[in-house]
Amino acid sequence: MPNPLLIAPQWIVPVDPAATDPRDHDRAPRVLTDHALLIEADRIAALLALGEARQRYPHAETLALPGHLLAPGFVNLHAHAAMALLRGVGDDLPLERWLQQRIWPLESRLVGAQFVHDGALLAFHEMLLGGITCVNDMYFFPEAAITAAAALGIRSVHGIIVIDFPSAWASDAADYLRKGLQLRDRMRDEPLVSFCLAPHAPYTVNDGALRRIATLSRELGLPIHTHVHETREEVEAGIAQHGMRPLERLAELGVVGPELIAVHAVHLSESDLRLLADAGASVAHCPHSNLKLASGIAPTARMHELGITVGLGTDGSASNNRLDLLGEARTAALLAKGDSGSAEAWPAARTLRAMTLDAARALGMDDRIGSIEVGKQADLVALDLSGAELAPVFDPVSHLVYCCGREHVRHVWVAGRHVVNKRQIADDSARVVIHEVVGRTAVWHNRVGEILSGQV
Repeated sequence: MPNPLLIAPQWIVPVDPAATDPRDHDRAPRVLTDHALLIEADRIAALLALGEARQRYPHAETLALPGHLLAPGFVNLHAHAAMALLRGVGDDLPLERWLQQRIWPLESRLVGAQFVHDGALLAFHEMLLGGITCVNDMYFFPEAAITAAAALGIRSVHGIIVIDFPSAWASDAADYLRKGLQLRDRMRDEPLVSFCLAPHAPYTVNDGALRRIATLSRELGLPIHTHVHETREEVEAGIAQHGMRPLERLAELGVVGPELIAVHAVHLSESDLRLLADAGASVAHCPHSNLKLASGIAPTARMHELGITVGLGTDGSASNNRLDLLGEARTAALLAKGDSGSAEAWPAARTLRAMTLDAARALGMDDRIGSIEVGKQADLVALDLSGAELAPVFDPVSHLVYCCGREHVRHVWVAGRHVVNKRQIADDSARVVIHEVVGRTAVWHNRVGEILSGQV
């Protein structure tokens, strides 16, 4: 077991969980100066004044971080990690054409365990360097993604994906569920791995499977993570096929409740919004993906007014190109202001909660991560605010949201393990694995080119 570590940054932002109503989260957060945090094993063991910390823990290793802000590790509430290998292959297309002309044809030829492992490892590497300590992933061959996550030490939540279409991973909805639940049982004792139920979308999953998912969610205590109301066309097609809006259909089938994470949730009527609010559901807001695919702008300011918990997600590299939650945070704050016409919408404090504690709460993990509290897992990120491009610092939380980029992330800890040290992956063996995967990207590049050119 490593020796206790005392981290002494210039600022600590704990993200206080005391406010349980999301509408109270705009108040200025507590910012601690002249304080230190003690890590013992995988947990936060103490948070106290620096002088007292030095007296009480004289034998702890000390990491002084002048000019740094220490915050809870960022939680990426929605991603398709393996799609890092498809970055840039479907740019500048709307969602339907992007899926039907590029993504689904490529996936049908490429997706397997090796593809998922290599793509996920590249994605998790990128996420860690940007301060993401936990990711909620949705993709085929989740066991391969788990292997990649373990190699780098990132905390990961894996979707038990369900879709009516066959793939190399499973043949139908029942087969997807069976394999996913078996994997969950095998991984039950892995401390950094957890699961959620992940029906792809209302338009790709039948009623029977959705009812089964709703039942399993209640029986097993698993969140439900699904794309919903991403485009106007999706909503119109749902009405034409089922005589109701997709979210209404999900509610009738028992899917809409506090366990639901509604991904994208762009095209919501007032009744949709109130349905989510009354059910205690959460939203995974992916602003860059929504903008890039021209899907629209999610009404996050109104969600906030209604008390809906909103976390931030990057989506996948194929529809975003950058797995950068700091970038998502700044865009989310600015979009909320521009869309609502209120400069007070989504202030920095609200935005920081969306990328930490609120995302953790949506996953049912806020008792373990998402804030800096004694007894919680030591998932932490330290950002260097000392550069000339950031001077002066009047409000470190404002700087984190409106000024910082992932290049300012200096250190990252997951469950007390120092996984990023001075902007480098800390573990030697992990760096070797990354190097090997980068070497294989030329092979994947060539295969994608052959498929798109019709050679295979």
